[in-house]
Amino acid sequence: MKAAFYTLGCKVNQYETEYMSELLKNAGFEIVPPNENADYYIINSCTVTATADQKTRQNVRKFKRNHPDSTIILTGCMPQAFPEDAKSLIEADIVLSNKSDNDILALINEYQLSNKRIVSIEEHQKGDEFRECSINSFIERIRAFVKIEDGCDRFCSYCIIPKARGRVRSKPLEQLKKEIKTLADNGIKEIVLVGINLSAYGKGEDFDIVDAVNVCAEYENIIRIRLGSLEPDHITDDIIDRLSKIDKFCPQFHISLQSGCNKTLKNMNRHYTAEEYKELCDKIRSAFPDASLTTDVMVGFNEEAEDDFYNSLEFVKSIKFEKVHTFPYSERSGTAASKKGDNVPKHIKEKRASIMIEETEKIRNEYLKNLVGKTVEVLFESCADNDIYQGYTRGYLPVRMKSNEDIIGITRNVKITGYTDDFCIAE
Repeated sequence: MKAAFYTLGCKVNQYETEYMSELLKNAGFEIVPPNENADYYIINSCTVTATADQKTRQNVRKFKRNHPDSTIILTGCMPQAFPEDAKSLIEADIVLSNKSDNDILALINEYQLSNKRIVSIEEHQKGDEFRECSINSFIERIRAFVKIEDGCDRFCSYCIIPKARGRVRSKPLEQLKKEIKTLADNGIKEIVLVGINLSAYGKGEDFDIVDAVNVCAEYENIIRIRLGSLEPDHITDDIIDRLSKIDKFCPQFHISLQSGCNKTLKNMNRHYTAEEYKELCDKIRSAFPDASLTTDVMVGFNEEAEDDFYNSLEFVKSIKFEKVHTFPYSERSGTAASKKGDNVPKHIKEKRASIMIEETEKIRNEYLKNLVGKTVEVLFESCADNDIYQGYTRGYLPVRMKSNEDIIGITRNVKITGYTDDFCIAE
């Protein structure tokens, strides 16, 4: 039997796809790319925006239309957050929630026996424990995402994720140790620790995110460790200090901002001010001279006036992020913000997004320009084209370089000679 996965969304979803893929492989399934013929197509959905839901529906219908005799399976965040919408998507033969990923094989077996549509959506409950899950390898082979945290307790006014993922829960350190050892033994060189609210890892426990990094650092074959997206108000002075003492830790910090305007931050129910965010950035750059800071910025949130937008823009420019992901606000039903309506017109959101992108790209280009002529350490991960290899700096900057030898999995000190919009060029 052949199975193919189509994954939408974040690094946690990518990890969970790898986990389900290994469950099926261990049961004798052959995993093939989604553009090949398969008996089962598994769509692992995202629901963070209305556009993500639309993509989920489109792909479920596309796979059923193109492969009418195959079994279509829908899982991920969309069924968890909007179970009725998922049930109504009749092209999906099996519908399960992200809480039930462990059950995918059992549900496939049940469907084979009954040939009747299955909808199995288990709700998240307060007090749920972290469901045991681990992987042995990763599709990228050199770098592996490892989920150590799930759920979120923040309830930002625009966000559906607490409904889609439940409350904060953390992978025990002993589970993590076993998983990292296996990955290290199987050739993984870099670990990226990920979670829905990663910086809340260890909440209510006797460990925290730095303990997780130290677990990874214990293994000789693991030469780099980095963190996924972080929330600013969870990064304490103690965490910064302890991370700065771990040689294998890559000081690349993606710290969610959302807005540089205090009025908008309050309306979003974010738990910090712009001033507190800047103070955190200053502390990180002081502790890590080669730190790379990236972020997400939303424009056009409810009641964001023109002055609010420009306040946010000036704040973002003042931080001088190495990269900014800009996106317009998208109303999600079921959130606190949706009760106020989406009162910033679409064309204004698009204009503000355009301005934010243009201004932050100027800063990124200046950053890349200043790198030319400098020597940086790159861990090469793949062959991009013939003898052109691609890897990443410790600050997660993509670099391509020509090499006559296979350098996948090897670090090299290289000289940056140029750059494009997508990567740096080195020799």
